[in-house]
Amino acid sequence: MTLGRQLRRPDLPTAGARWCEAALPEGSVYRFLARERAWLFPPELFADLFRSTGRRSVPPSILAVVTVLQRLEGLSDREAADRFSFDVRWRYAAGVADAVAGEETASFASTVLVDLRARLRRSTDPDRIFRVTCQLAREVGLVGVRRVLDSAPLEDAVATQDTVTMLRGAIRGLLRACPPELGAKVRGLLRRDDDYAAPGKPACDWADRAAREALVDALVRDAYRAHYALRGERLDGRVAEAAALLATVTGQDIEETDDGRFRIFDGTAPDRVISTVDPEARHGHKTSAHGFDGYKAHVAVDPDTEVICAAEVSPAATGDPVVAPTLLGDLVGDEGGQGARAVVYGDSAYGTGAHLAWLEQHGLTPMVKTQVPTAPGGRFAKDQFRIDLEAQTVTCPARVTVAITPARRGGGRARFGVACSVCPLRQACTSSVRGRVVAVHPREAALAAARARQRDPAWLADYRATRPRVERKLAHLLRRRHGGRRARVRGLVRVAQDFKLLASAVNLARFAALGLRSTASGWQVQPA
Repeated sequence: MTLGRQLRRPDLPTAGARWCEAALPEGSVYRFLARERAWLFPPELFADLFRSTGRRSVPPSILAVVTVLQRLEGLSDREAADRFSFDVRWRYAAGVADAVAGEETASFASTVLVDLRARLRRSTDPDRIFRVTCQLAREVGLVGVRRVLDSAPLEDAVATQDTVTMLRGAIRGLLRACPPELGAKVRGLLRRDDDYAAPGKPACDWADRAAREALVDALVRDAYRAHYALRGERLDGRVAEAAALLATVTGQDIEETDDGRFRIFDGTAPDRVISTVDPEARHGHKTSAHGFDGYKAHVAVDPDTEVICAAEVSPAATGDPVVAPTLLGDLVGDEGGQGARAVVYGDSAYGTGAHLAWLEQHGLTPMVKTQVPTAPGGRFAKDQFRIDLEAQTVTCPARVTVAITPARRGGGRARFGVACSVCPLRQACTSSVRGRVVAVHPREAALAAARARQRDPAWLADYRATRPRVERKLAHLLRRRHGGRRARVRGLVRVAQDFKLLASAVNLARFAALGLRSTASGWQVQPA
C-alpha cells in the first residue's frame, strides 16, 4: 500500500468549512486541527509506513486527525469511522468538509484505524504523534524545568482468571500454537479426560473439595506431560511463548504435597500472571485497601501549562519510582543544562530512598513527599528515636542506646532486647516479647533529610499549590467512556500505544486552548 495524499481543491465551495469557522469557538480543537493539520501531520511523518508501489491508502494526515478526535471523545473504531462520515466538525478538522459521497476521503472502514495502529506499532517510531506534540511544546516554550509525576490504574480489558481456568487455558493455548505433528505428540501424552478444545472452566463438582483437588492435580500433571512432549523439539516463537506461559502458570500457584499430589498453595505469588488472555496484566494496589487488575499509567506534566511531557504504561505491580527515570529522561539528557535547575514533584510513592538518590545523582531538586514513620497502636514511631549514623547507634525515648547491627546490603537493625523488659515506657513503645527493633534504611540520612525538609511551611505551600495539578490532568485523561480507566486493548505494547495516543490528543486540545498558532516566523502562542 502506498502513501495516500490529500487532494487540494481550493476552487470548490466549502459550505461546511465556512459554517464551522463561524460556529466553533476560537479555542476549539477542531479549528486548531483544521488550521494546523498540515504542519502537525505532514505526509513525510508517515512515509516509512508505506511502500513505493501499490494501492493508495487513506491519507495518514486524515487518519491522524481522526485518531486524535477518537481518543478525545472516547469512541470505538466503528464509532469514530461513523463520526467522520457524518459529523461536519470532524470532516472540517480533517480538511475534507467539501468531500462528497464516493470520493476516497468521504469515508473509510473502521479497520483502516486498526491497520494504522498496527503499522505504527511495527515501525521504529511507534509513538510519533505523541513525540510531535512534545517537540512542539518545547519549541514554543510551553515546557519549563518543573515536572509533576503521578500514576493511575488502568483496568485490563479481560476478565481475571482463577488458577484452574488459567491452567486449562494455557494447555489449550499450547495445543493451538503447535503445528499439527507436534500438537498430536503433545495431545498423545495428555491423560485427563478432556480434548481441550472448548474454552472456559472444566466441568467439576465445585462443592466437593476432593473433586476440586483431584481436578487441580490432573491439570498440573497434564501440564507437565505437555512440557515433557516438547523436550528435544525445535520450537518456533509462537510455540515457545505458549510453553513459557504454561510453565509460568503451573509454577506460580502450585505446590507439591508430601504425598506427591499437586495443589494450589495459600497466598499470592509476586508478579503473578492473572490471565492467559492477557499474560502481561498484573494485580496492583493503588492503596492498601484499593486493588485493581491490569496496568498502571504514568505521566509527567508541566505544572504551569499542564502539557504532558512524558507518558508510560507499566504492569500494575510496578512501583512508581521504577518508571520515574523514564518520565524524566528529557531533563536528564537535556543538552541545554536545564537538569541542574529542574524540580520534580511527586507524592510519597516517589519518596523512596533509591529514587531520592537517583534525583540527587542527576542534579534534580526533589519536591517529593517521604512517608512519615508510623507505629501500630499509636506507639512511638521511628522518628522518635535518635539515630546516629556516624556512631552507628540508636537511642530510644527512654535514653537507652544500642549499636546498629549492619545488614549485608547496607543499613541494619538496632535491637533493644532485654532493655525493654524493665523499661517504664514499654507499653508505649512495643508489644513484642523480644523488645523493640528499629530498622535503619541503607539511605537513612537522605530519608531523614527529606522528612525534615517537608516540614518547612514554604516547602509545604509550594507542594500543595503544584502537585494537585497532575491529579486534575489524570482526571481529564481517564474520564472517557471508551478507553478511559479501562484499557481498550490487550498487551502492554498495545495499551502503552493507546495511552500515548490519548496523551497526544489531550496535548493538542491543550494547545488549542492556549491559542497556539503557526505563523511565517514559526509557532507562537496567541491567546484569544
